[in-house]
Order: sequence, then structure tokens, then C-alpha cells
Amino acid sequence: MFPHAILSTAYFPPIQYFSKVVSYNKITIEQYENYAKQSYRNRCRILSPSGIQSLSIPVEKISGKKQLMKDLKIDYTLNWQSNHFKSIQTAYFSSPFYEYYIDAFLPFFKKKTIFLFDFNLEILIMLLHEMQKKRTIICSESFQPEYQIPDYRYAIHPKTDHSSDKEFTSIPYTQVFSDKFDFTPNLSIMDLLLNEGPATINILEDSFIKFA
Repeated sequence: MFPHAILSTAYFPPIQYFSKVVSYNKITIEQYENYAKQSYRNRCRILSPSGIQSLSIPVEKISGKKQLMKDLKIDYTLNWQSNHFKSIQTAYFSSPFYEYYIDAFLPFFKKKTIFLFDFNLEILIMLLHEMQKKRTIICSESFQPEYQIPDYRYAIHPKTDHSSDKEFTSIPYTQVFSDKFDFTPNLSIMDLLLNEGPATINILEDSFIKFA
């Protein structure tokens, strides 16, 4: 177990992200960076009956102005919560651990948390609780361009091939549509959790490779 690392916020984070979370005793989540579009900060990827599906949370943007992550508000003018939950149901209703975990996921598709950062933080804490894994989670107090601890804030991105991360190896597991598709790596942590249940922690720990 390693002492401390820093990550960006993320919506139902990918497996690569969560392999870091379970491998450090203490995680700082960056809240003072500027919001960046098309990242895991407001989106996740699941495996639907027709392939990879991206679920994105709409956010309220102030035209022409940069926004700190901690101040970014979720846009509820669109019915995204219902759409996301229906997509998750369609994708994972037949998964082995759907009934076991879905009640823990459901509140996030009903309540209306104002800020995206707070929403994601609540999801992260819920996921750790469901995995029965205790970690110290803190939020950054200011923006620092560089840290003396492992810094993964910009390393985990939908447009960055996870195989370029030398500290992460994707471990195959049985997915819902394995009869239709080859194994799809680095989806949202919910894909791993709903398919593997209690084995999730072992897979995450084995996915993390820390060089001396």
C-alpha cells in the first residue's frame, strides 16, 4: 500500500482510475483546477447491447469564462438522470451483481446535487463503502501545478490509451455481452462491480503495478 496520490474528480470513474484509489492510503481530489471538456470529470463509459456507450452529465457553462471544478453546476434542464439510469438498466440488468448494488446507485439518479464535484465525491465514497474499502479522501485546498506525490490528474482521459499507463494493466473478466463482443477494457468501475462483485477489489489491486 502506498501513502498518497492526487486525482481529478470523475463520474463513476474508469477502472484505471479506481486502481489508483484502492492502491493508496490517502487520495486528494483536485477541486481547484479549471473544468476541462470531454473528460471523465462528467462522463463514464459502459458496455451496452450495441457496444461502448458514453454517459455524459450536462453542466451549466458561463460563456467565455473558465470555471473551477468546485463551482461547476450540473444542468438539470435535460432529463439526463432518467436516461442514464435506463441505459445502466439495459446494459446490466442481467449482470450477476445487479440486484446487489443497484439500490446503492439509484439515489444518484433521483436527487439533484447542485455541484458536479460534490456529486462525484458522493459517488466515490459510496463506491468505496460498497467495496468495503476504507480510504482517506480529502479535497485540494488550492491549485498546485506540480506535486511531490504521484499526480494522476491529467493522465487518465477518454482520449488517452490506458495502455500508455505503465502502472496499470487491464485484467480481463467476464462481461455481460461477452458472447457478442471481445473483452472491453477500462470501462466504468460499475461494469467491473456489477459483473464481479466482491472480486472487484482483487482485480483492482492486481491491475496496479508500482515500480520501486
